[in-house]
Amino acid sequence: MEVVVVESPAKAKTINKYLGKDYKVLASFGHVRDLPAKDGSVLPDDDFAMSWKVDTASTKRVKDIADAVKNADGLILATDPDREGEAISWHVLDLLNKKKLLKDKPVKRVVFNAITKKAVLDAMANPRDIDEALVNAYLARRALDYLVGFNLSPVLWRKLPGARSAGRVQSVALRLVCDRENEIERFVPEEYWNIVADLKTVRGDAFEARLVQADGKRVQKNSVKNQEQAFRIRDLLEGATYSVASVEAKPVRRNPGPPFTTSTLQQAASSRLGFSASRTMQVAQRLYEGIAVGGETAGLITYMRTDGVSMAPEAVTAARDAIGDQFGARYLPESARHYSVKAKNAQEAHEAIRPTDFTRTPQSVKKYLDSDQFRLYDLVWKRGIASQMASAEMERTTAEITAAKGGESAGLRAVGTVVKFDGFLAAYADNREEKTPSDEDDDDGRLPEINKGENVDKEKIRATQHFTEPPPRYSEASLIKRLEELGIGRPSTYASTLATLRDREYVTIEGRKLTPEPKGRLVTAFLENFFNRYVEYDFTAELEEKLDKISDGSLEWKQVLRDFWKDFYAQVEGTKELRVTNVLDALNEALAPLVFPKREDGGDPRQCQACGTGQLSLKLGKYGAFVGCSNYPECNFTRQLSGDAEAANGGINPNEPNELGADPETGDMVTLRSGRFGPYVQRGDGKEAKRSSLPKGWKPEDIDLEKALRLLALPRDVGAHPEDGKMITAGLGRYGPFVLHDGTYANLESIDEVFEVGVNRAVAAIADKKANGGRRGATAKALKSLGDHPDGGGEVTVNEGRYGPYVKWGKINATIPKGKDPQAITMEEAVPLLAARAEKAGIKKPAKKAAAKKTAAKKTTAKSKTATKKTASSKKTAEAEKSDS
Repeated sequence: MEVVVVESPAKAKTINKYLGKDYKVLASFGHVRDLPAKDGSVLPDDDFAMSWKVDTASTKRVKDIADAVKNADGLILATDPDREGEAISWHVLDLLNKKKLLKDKPVKRVVFNAITKKAVLDAMANPRDIDEALVNAYLARRALDYLVGFNLSPVLWRKLPGARSAGRVQSVALRLVCDRENEIERFVPEEYWNIVADLKTVRGDAFEARLVQADGKRVQKNSVKNQEQAFRIRDLLEGATYSVASVEAKPVRRNPGPPFTTSTLQQAASSRLGFSASRTMQVAQRLYEGIAVGGETAGLITYMRTDGVSMAPEAVTAARDAIGDQFGARYLPESARHYSVKAKNAQEAHEAIRPTDFTRTPQSVKKYLDSDQFRLYDLVWKRGIASQMASAEMERTTAEITAAKGGESAGLRAVGTVVKFDGFLAAYADNREEKTPSDEDDDDGRLPEINKGENVDKEKIRATQHFTEPPPRYSEASLIKRLEELGIGRPSTYASTLATLRDREYVTIEGRKLTPEPKGRLVTAFLENFFNRYVEYDFTAELEEKLDKISDGSLEWKQVLRDFWKDFYAQVEGTKELRVTNVLDALNEALAPLVFPKREDGGDPRQCQACGTGQLSLKLGKYGAFVGCSNYPECNFTRQLSGDAEAANGGINPNEPNELGADPETGDMVTLRSGRFGPYVQRGDGKEAKRSSLPKGWKPEDIDLEKALRLLALPRDVGAHPEDGKMITAGLGRYGPFVLHDGTYANLESIDEVFEVGVNRAVAAIADKKANGGRRGATAKALKSLGDHPDGGGEVTVNEGRYGPYVKWGKINATIPKGKDPQAITMEEAVPLLAARAEKAGIKKPAKKAAAKKTAAKKTTAKSKTATKKTASSKKTAEAEKSDS
């Protein structure tokens, strides 16, 4: 018996069926060890020695593999066919060698690009050794990422509080987003005019023509600059006679694009399906690992982390057969199409992403897939099949028209395109995923019959004013495309890079557009001023090229680390003498449009309008940067960091507190203000002033004196508890409205209730809280069931809790990582989360029999308990309402 190690349990289950009883297939659940996030994990002074640690969740997996290998005849490492897969195999092998379990047992490395029976058996018949060059490339990347992150992030923490991390690729991607925002802010719109003539042929057919020549000069998009120029040309055209100077019809062929690579799949899924990069990879992973179709489990697509654009010869043949069967011989070119790209390294020179079986049309497998799986498979199948189809054939007709009036003339052009044969477009509508305004064709329609020398009649002249627009913000798709163009990062890492930027709150994604947060712009400005070399596009791309050369064996990996570390370490050491004032001066200068937006009155943006004499500047606090006055503490003016100060503070002018009126009891003025943490109300001035933040859902524009006084009166006494006479209070806290009695907090359902709650309602809420063991979210909503835990012991569910989604197994609750879609979580992802949580908390796993018995008991008594609770609750509620009234 031989032990086969793969990455995921879903893959293990499928492959075990293919290989039979002579093999035992086990899953590593991804990487089994990593560099600990602590000092000393990579030692530059010890020639970059690396200290690895098996993570808690992987301890059991490694033990299972080790126990199986003890009694096995050999070991087969069948992890994914890329650099990370090679690294996982290397880690597993290294751990087993250290345990001295292999001795003379044969070790083989096999790779397959698709999880089908044929692909797996062919791989098993052609094993190889672990590719040391790929492992070295992994080690170099991992060491670089550690050295940059672990040395640069602490600099940020010390010099720029609130900044959470920096990274080799992450920081450069963030710079791209911030640079684009700077372009948008600096952009000055320019006026231009479009002039279009609505014309009609002698046969009465209407068409339109655009101005292309006037005053003897060529007219381009922005050539007509103002109304005076536009109206002068319009007047010429209004009184002109029109004749067709020439008509030219040219055949045009459009060829299909290659099958998907990782990055082009992410771009297409973003623009066509609205998927984030991480969502695309999650769904693609499931399609790759295997879906049960008609009683057989098989992968539907090939490996989804690749830069390759070619398909295997047998796949090309299968695609051509499918084209002939489903579209007809006319759609099949005489010879197969071959695509090539300069592979950046050996490990990524795999096949493109394609269906494993072209006879499995999207419609034939639709019933076996969920909505997202079907939509992505449909995209992959259509792009794959289209790549081998005939070209689309079109006819592009261009008519040049002369307008003459007296001694003046102008030229117009009418363009139309007609599809004569759709070719690959019958399968895949367009191979341009990210259109920009310049890409939009205005020649998609068919022109009527127009003949050279004919006169045409004017129907209407349209002169319309426009303004140039700033470059658009990056979408995930266009950012990925730009990173790839620059040679920064690798497609397999783009999804995690974007997720990190979002999780660190450096960018927000709204309407599929990436907008840098002030925190992200601060980090970028800091790095550009003090670590500029390490966020330069060319430097990062050159480093990627060196890493690629390591993977093909042409460069020694430790030499790359030595060259990098020498200069990088000196730069980090140089920041130790850097004063915070130097940092703030540099950031004030670099981020002036963001920090000091222009004032409507044209005054100095840096003058504090609260005191009139102080200068505004960036300040650094425990929770990050904000804008404050140089006259602090005499002037305590602060505001949040944003380019549009008033809009960022809920419509409140941060320089001028809004007076709501005087408190009738104290006579102190009550004002609505905006601070570092958002809008708030304040009574009086100075250190003794009473303040209260606006609760969630309350808009600044809706606040009047009455509402402000109600907030400032909190917390309020509700009444004495009937059991011990201690006071119950109601207030607003971090988690919303609450009532408090003797250290026990109970949440209220709405903000309004905190002002109205009576003693009986408060007592009932506190009693319910104590009955639930004082736990928040004791009745958390279950979103879905993942089925029984593979180790036994009962059901695993995905729940929605007060602090976000989590997975639950018995008494073990494990938080789902931020940014992960709870609906997309799988059992394979849930198991290690639960294992890590159990070990950290010292919780024993549910025993199979005990859990089963407990579940049965719950089912038996559920109805009676529910009925009892309902009766008691109804009685208590009725009494409480009676007393409150």
